[in-house]
Amino acid sequence: MPESTPLHLAVALDGAGWHPAAWREPDAEPAALLTAGYWTGLVQEAERGLLDFVTIEDSLAVQSTHRDRPDDRTDQVRGRLDAVLVAARVAPVTRHIGLIPSVVVPHTEPFHTSKAIASLDYVSGGRAGVRLLAAAWPHETPHFGRREFSDADQSARFIETADYIEVMRRLWDSWEDDAEIRDVATGRFVDTAKLHYIDFEGPWFNVKGPSITPRPPQGQPLVAVLAHVADPIRLAATSADVVFVTPHDEQRARSLHDQVRTEQATADRADEPLHVFADLVVFLDADAGAAADRLARLDDKAGTQYKSDARIFTGTASELADLLVEWQRAGLSGYRLRPGTLPHDLHAITQDLVPELRRRGAFRDHYQADTLRGLLGMSRPANRYTTA
Repeated sequence: MPESTPLHLAVALDGAGWHPAAWREPDAEPAALLTAGYWTGLVQEAERGLLDFVTIEDSLAVQSTHRDRPDDRTDQVRGRLDAVLVAARVAPVTRHIGLIPSVVVPHTEPFHTSKAIASLDYVSGGRAGVRLLAAAWPHETPHFGRREFSDADQSARFIETADYIEVMRRLWDSWEDDAEIRDVATGRFVDTAKLHYIDFEGPWFNVKGPSITPRPPQGQPLVAVLAHVADPIRLAATSADVVFVTPHDEQRARSLHDQVRTEQATADRADEPLHVFADLVVFLDADAGAAADRLARLDDKAGTQYKSDARIFTGTASELADLLVEWQRAGLSGYRLRPGTLPHDLHAITQDLVPELRRRGAFRDHYQADTLRGLLGMSRPANRYTTA
């Protein structure tokens, strides 16, 4: 009899891994970080492990040890590729795994993002999502020269992001599913009566629409948000499909899950699916002591102890499986694991953790759907503009 209801599992990909010294590991590939082959290899490995999806990190400023300003470090990875373009490159060489690139909201336009993610959904055959980052930092604004932000604006950014999501969703629906006729005999390619103005007006966006991209294969690609505190939790509960939380124990996992569900009910979305994933940074080895020693060695190379918003786990795949099954009792849908180093910890997830979870009846033995929504047990939503 299975120990647990099957859970969902994802990985968060960032550079050479989440530890700042990961690029200096013997199996790291620092010279390949800006190549297509590097990213396709990582995502294909995640797909071999039957994972639900990968997220791909992005930013609007060069990486820094400080959240709100640049640094002068030369011993850490600096520079990255555009996450949406990476996902588009990876999509044709994968078949099942979901692709969720990150997009920073305040300096981008929802029209552009909706079109890019709709295109990704077409390229991937219905496996696209987007993770939206609401924060805006002073050192990013000089890259754009259009808006200035202060620390006092941060709470308002989440309200703006809710509007951003609403604009994207309306644009994804602005073409009805059968708007494209493609009838060579009559010479009609599109039924313009089935294209709709979205006429969104708000304090940040005034978007008429329709989109220039037909409705995506999933209807609505998934929207994901990372939430630590009240404002992003409220945003996720109001507007998202997946929320990533960062508990450090089962009690906190339960508390965060309950906060999300309370806000979801307040937003009158209690009957809509909203997945709650817990984030964990993982360092996995065949021996728990070896994993702890590896983290200590990486800290020595970095010159400081690694810290994270998420819990940092060191140990074996079996020990991690114990934790995942235990925390699932808090109501979590699954987990987004952040590999401490790549490719080592990704391989440990796919080749050690996944088989261990399968032995316990806690994870799938094959892909059971062809779309990301299908993998997460979510139906394709009806188009809001379709007339009877």
